[in-house]
Amino acid sequence: MNRFLFAVSACALVFAAPVMAQEEGDTQQNAAAGPARTTGSMASRADISRHDAAKAAGFRALHLCTGLFTSEMSEDLVRATLSRSTKLPGFEETIDQDGKYVAVSYLDDMPPRYAVFRPNMGCTQLPIGADLTIADNLTPWPADLETPNLDDQPWPMGDVDAAAEIDADSKAALEAVLDVAFEDQAGKYKGDTWGVAIVKDGKIIAERYAEDEGYGPHVSARTNSMCKSLSASVVGVGVRKGLVDINEPAPLAAWRTPGDPRGKITINDMLHMASGLWTSGAGNPQRDIYGSGAPVSEISVLNMIDAEPGTQFVYSGSDTIMSVRAVREAFDDDAAWVSFPHRELMWKIGMTRTVMETDWRNDFLGSGQCWSTVRDFGRLGLLYLNDGKWNGEQILPADWSEYVSTYAPAQPGSHTTGSAGYGAQFWLYDERQGLQSPGYSAAGAYGQYAMIVPGENLVVVRRGLDVGAGFNIASFTADVIDALEK
Repeated sequence: MNRFLFAVSACALVFAAPVMAQEEGDTQQNAAAGPARTTGSMASRADISRHDAAKAAGFRALHLCTGLFTSEMSEDLVRATLSRSTKLPGFEETIDQDGKYVAVSYLDDMPPRYAVFRPNMGCTQLPIGADLTIADNLTPWPADLETPNLDDQPWPMGDVDAAAEIDADSKAALEAVLDVAFEDQAGKYKGDTWGVAIVKDGKIIAERYAEDEGYGPHVSARTNSMCKSLSASVVGVGVRKGLVDINEPAPLAAWRTPGDPRGKITINDMLHMASGLWTSGAGNPQRDIYGSGAPVSEISVLNMIDAEPGTQFVYSGSDTIMSVRAVREAFDDDAAWVSFPHRELMWKIGMTRTVMETDWRNDFLGSGQCWSTVRDFGRLGLLYLNDGKWNGEQILPADWSEYVSTYAPAQPGSHTTGSAGYGAQFWLYDERQGLQSPGYSAAGAYGQYAMIVPGENLVVVRRGLDVGAGFNIASFTADVIDALEK
């Protein structure tokens, strides 16, 4: 298996066909050295458009910036996990350790693409054509708010006493299941696995990482659409605080003109991926949000109606992003908003190594631009198993777990042929996918899963870099359950 081929989530970033057609077997070139530039507007003849080159450079800058300044990955691992779409010739990198930014040059007649770091918020991609001036206007992280170090606290807030022993027969059977998971494409579940944690009755009973490649319990990696479930949780916090009602028209000012057909879209519609807004698929309009630095407040919010809200399932990350923006507009305090997910959700449950990144206008790109660890998503799963309560505090509405795990009125077409169904930003699994005890999962492209199985008091987190056949999370979870019955 070649783990150097990590591709960006199809539901977070889809480059044009010429870019994606790069040979998958290519190794990562040293863009810092770069080939000599050609004359003309293109830095090289890569058979891609100017805009595609700008997007590829922008994502390269963003991935390097987040990986180097946020994750506990080594630099080698950060580079190894770059998308194949960033291997185009002609790119030149500038990594500024003091200024905490990355610049990637791509055209002779355009400024580089920039990604800039803010503490706790990861990196923000500046729009095409921008210089660092915009970075001076980004809302800063509150100076008096420090990231808590919870490692020395008991699990699940921290890492102390995280593991629990199980009987020898079950342990042996469970370890055998993990052995198969790490066989990657040669194994029963396929995929290319780098991390697994099994959380049963609140404790980690099995955990394994591809340590020879640099992974471990504190290494965060890009979650892709797994982040959608975290975004739904932020919305849940907004509901519990009385900021929004998901069944009322979404409180987005841009849709409030009398007669605007978008004015009847609810957050419930958006969480169900049924806003009715136009999209040609998972990559539209996200390709410009994630690659071009186009702001959500323009490219998503100002989109047009295509179907009656609530009637058509279309897997569009813009629905996720706008549901969180609706909470932001209701919250109405941008200086405090940038830390809202941390203060009101993530830090309260020990997710201190998770970042939700924003666009340059501070809208969280919660459809896929998050970085997190295996253990942090284990903690999120525990929050849902506990019906939104943590250490005696009701963080999510008491019925939020039931809400997100209930089949939405409009389902993906693939569900009729036996594939997973959809709730509210979680995918739903049952006996039709081989899981006798129903579960619901955060799920992201290239093998990111956090399966929650209430009937077994179980969370199964699996992270990977699948570049061939995808990982079968339902089969894996079913085998985990069987092993625990030995």
